[in-house]
Amino acid sequence: METGDVDMAAVGELLADRARCRMLLALADGRALPASTLASEAGVAPSTASGHLGRLTERGLTEVVATGRYRYYRLAGPEVARLVEVLGRVAPARPVRSLREGTRAHALRMARRCYDHLAGRLGVAVTDALRERGWISGSDGTPDPTARRAHQLPGYVAEDGAYRLTEAGRTGLVGLGVRVPDGLHAVRCCVDWTEQRHHLSGPLAAALLDRFDADGWVRASTGHRALKVTDDGVAGLADRLGVGWPPPAVDLAPARG
Repeated sequence: METGDVDMAAVGELLADRARCRMLLALADGRALPASTLASEAGVAPSTASGHLGRLTERGLTEVVATGRYRYYRLAGPEVARLVEVLGRVAPARPVRSLREGTRAHALRMARRCYDHLAGRLGVAVTDALRERGWISGSDGTPDPTARRAHQLPGYVAEDGAYRLTEAGRTGLVGLGVRVPDGLHAVRCCVDWTEQRHHLSGPLAAALLDRFDADGWVRASTGHRALKVTDDGVAGLADRLGVGWPPPAVDLAPARG
């Protein structure tokens, strides 16, 4: 059957519900979670959560993973994760109404898992460290609100293939124990939604986070996608990459005078 243009409103209708958006955010770190956990994250009854998850799965935003008699839900793939991250860059932040919410928001900003790679202030700091060492080459990722490229809107920031892996970088990362994919040259990045700077994404970033996990430098938080940096991680990041913890905030305000 012949089809017409894309129906963006069909996806927009799903995302117009806060409970469904909270479920997608809970899954944005690549985990597969049971409906009961997602119901708690969304603040709805289990029966309501099942209805929401059914709609998300029907539209291809989530998928079901069956383990024995248990059912878990996860994002349907990295493109859905990128959609969630891009929407986070343009959506307003929810107001913090409690100490618990403030603590969680701070943890997410400092370090979090973005599907299969590192994000937040730590993800940006690691990306900067690789660039400063000459392990990757490319822009520093600071958006220029006056820049325009071809048909893109002002403020365009490249994402796909924005960096190149150098030979020094391949050697250095292998020295860290990172399984650098064979034949990899172009390195992808995302614009981090909290920092508005680049953090690495794609195969190299996934391999780097796998190494951090294996070395015990980071561990998952209970109940949400923030990552905790361990004592070994604090020492390893400083000794091997020159990244301090916590990483300093970067002031993106334009220079005066």
